[in-house]
Amino acid sequence: MTCFLITDYDFHDVDLETGLLREAGMEVKTAQCRTEEDVIAAAKGCDGVLIQYAPLNEKVFKARPEVRIVSRLGAGYDTVNVADARKHGVWVANSPDYGVGEVASHALGMALALVRHLPFYDRDIRGAKWHYTSAGKLRRPKELTLGLLGLGRIGKRMAAISHEAFRDVIACDPYIADTEFPPYVRRVDRDALFREADLVSLHVPLNEETRGIVNTAALALMKPGSWVVNTARGGLVDIPALLAALDANRLDGAALDVLPTEPPASSDPLVTHSRVLLTPHAAFYSAEAEQELRRKAAQNLVDWARTGRPRYVVSEGRA
Repeated sequence: MTCFLITDYDFHDVDLETGLLREAGMEVKTAQCRTEEDVIAAAKGCDGVLIQYAPLNEKVFKARPEVRIVSRLGAGYDTVNVADARKHGVWVANSPDYGVGEVASHALGMALALVRHLPFYDRDIRGAKWHYTSAGKLRRPKELTLGLLGLGRIGKRMAAISHEAFRDVIACDPYIADTEFPPYVRRVDRDALFREADLVSLHVPLNEETRGIVNTAALALMKPGSWVVNTARGGLVDIPALLAALDANRLDGAALDVLPTEPPASSDPLVTHSRVLLTPHAAFYSAEAEQELRRKAAQNLVDWARTGRPRYVVSEGRA
């Protein structure tokens, strides 16, 4: 009987995944792996794994050659070393399109909350301040330029739901053709994006090219009083550089749904900074999106067991 391991999860349960897999005739094991060693121990005898945050790399694939497929609970797959998987002939799959609308809506909500100073008003009222000027000078969104770093599924949706709120929408994405840019989005290069945008929203995957892409040099290009929104991956932003830009008043505020370390310590400067808006890696979430994510990730394993190929392929493996 084909056996799969659910390496780790932060859902309340994995009844949906185990039910779908067992209904298809698969054996299912569950664990809460945090390290490569945890995965190696738990995955003994398993044909594939369903992962959320557990690391999968050369060490794991070498120790567990029986593992032939990895399916990620999420669109991103930076916890899987795809090159190592490819070397060992392991399929890598994901759930690429489960929460596009949710993430784009969350990013827009964060963007408008920053521009309208909503968190600052809330803070002031709780501190017994009640005046429309208490949170500082506000700017009209229709006079501002929104910059999108990345114009994939989520970036495009963000552009579609945002362009009526802002004066202009510009985007940088060197990996898509001009014909894929909507008519209401102007293409620019990376430096121009940071120079021209009043608010930059990040919609790129985390890899060696993009890690720390919002750094001191990029932030130095931005206009004084601008904003940064990140609903993509925590590692995209150089946090010390971001805090320095906030403290130097180059940035008016930042909104982050994802952090390099999650959850942050209560003493983390991001948590205590008065002009940082945080949410707990929740941009993807709606009850419907969570169900879709989990169903698609588990279905990858069922499809592979039945046909030799998962539905949502990141990297092909050997038959």
